[in-house]
Amino acid sequence: AAKINDQESCVDYVGPDGAGHYVKMVHNGIEYSDMQLISETYFLLKNMLLMSNEELADTFENWNKGELNSYLISITKEIFKKKDSSGKYLIDLILDHADNKGTGKWTSKSALDLDEPLSLITESVFSRYLSALKEQRVYASKVLFGPEINKSSINKKDFIEKIRKALYLGKIISYAQGFSQLKAASKKYKWNLSYGKIAKIFRAGCIIRAKFLQKITDAYTEKNDINNLLLTPYFKNIANEYQNALRSVVSYAVIYGMPIPTFSAAIAYYDSYRTA
Repeated sequence: AAKINDQESCVDYVGPDGAGHYVKMVHNGIEYSDMQLISETYFLLKNMLLMSNEELADTFENWNKGELNSYLISITKEIFKKKDSSGKYLIDLILDHADNKGTGKWTSKSALDLDEPLSLITESVFSRYLSALKEQRVYASKVLFGPEINKSSINKKDFIEKIRKALYLGKIISYAQGFSQLKAASKKYKWNLSYGKIAKIFRAGCIIRAKFLQKITDAYTEKNDINNLLLTPYFKNIANEYQNALRSVVSYAVIYGMPIPTFSAAIAYYDSYRTA
């Protein structure tokens, strides 16, 4: 098994029946939202701030040294640098049409059965479906209008930091939703899942492996029966500190007609959840 820091093996018994398969499915659902949040981040940096691929690579490399340190951020910075045999950036040549293997859809279907508001992962699934409507989107772009982008009104350095904070909080909200669903499934199917152990085995050898999974492990080690990760000390503090950045990024994107379904879902969930 993969090891964290070359010491602790990221493997464990999850639970009876199909518990292990279910946890893997939710892992893949979270992976969908992780990738969609990153793609929306790329879209904003590229189209609102007009950043070059080299600038994007440098930004992601810098982000990977801090809170956002993760496998997906680290490979994304490499994707920005990749060129084809003719010397053109590969990312600019790839068709914006994503397929799916079904695990995100299965996670969302299960969420509906469990009455879980799994909005970020579900929006990520919908985004893939929308991306597949390539011909319709090309036609719609010619007949449906949106606002002009006023790039001079944006402070580049400030906005990049806001996007970084929005991305981190968006990820936290997505994981909070995913672990809330695991709790609902555990209760329904009597699996008695250990969420701290699940976060532990996600730390290496899987696609959503990220530095902040240790924070999730720490939270559940303190109390396994958490209602929502957003209510725990570390994540509550981050949410309170970063919610204005997320709000600002979503507001800008909506005003200038930029599609950001998972960022929008994140702030909608946050505001709905904190409304008495």
